[in-house]
Amino acid sequence: MARQPRLVLPGYPHHVIQRGNNRQRIFFTEADYSFYLACLQQAKLACQCRIYAYVLMTNHVHLIVEPPQAEALGRFMQSVGRRYVRYINATYQRSGTLWEGRFKSAVISRDAYLLRCGRYIELNPVRAGLVTHPAEYRWSSYRCRALGVPDAVVDEDPWYAGLGADAEARCRAYRAWMEESWQAEEWEQIRQATRQGRAIGSEQFQEALAQLRGRRLVRPRRGRPPKPLEENVL
Repeated sequence: MARQPRLVLPGYPHHVIQRGNNRQRIFFTEADYSFYLACLQQAKLACQCRIYAYVLMTNHVHLIVEPPQAEALGRFMQSVGRRYVRYINATYQRSGTLWEGRFKSAVISRDAYLLRCGRYIELNPVRAGLVTHPAEYRWSSYRCRALGVPDAVVDEDPWYAGLGADAEARCRAYRAWMEESWQAEEWEQIRQATRQGRAIGSEQFQEALAQLRGRRLVRPRRGRPPKPLEENVL
């Protein structure tokens, strides 16, 4: 069966996940994390992409990347992946594949869903039990977005920019947003959409994209309709 084309929308952010082969480690020392960040910075400049959020876990990475053209996302990930693999193979005298097939991606609507997806990414270390608070984890965009720590990898996304009139206000608002309650349903929706290459956004956004691309992006509902989300959960 032919592989379905990847859905990439130029000028829109995309949630990207890339895992180690067989979910094996891809980072072994702090130097590895630092080198991967350097790969991200170089690739985003070369491909003219923007990076709004990221987290580097032990055996996988999450990114929010906005490509200027549809083909730029693939070039960006190829640039990062190849350069990092060469580094790992040379450093640890290894050979063979490092990544688990193609990266997964899902286009994100340019609204509150973008902020929601950033929270999903930056809370990964907490959910994995690596830290008790995202500020304790060095290898993510949280400290930049919530604490104002400079990070050359991170670009300011349009929804984050609207959180306040200046950098301090935006950091304060973002910290408050991160502390708000979220539901397991929110986490699962983002995870499934990315795994299946669907869109992350309202059903109206997904249906509009489906009409443009001629493919269904909303997973059919089964059984009873889900309970509505609490009003304070975006």
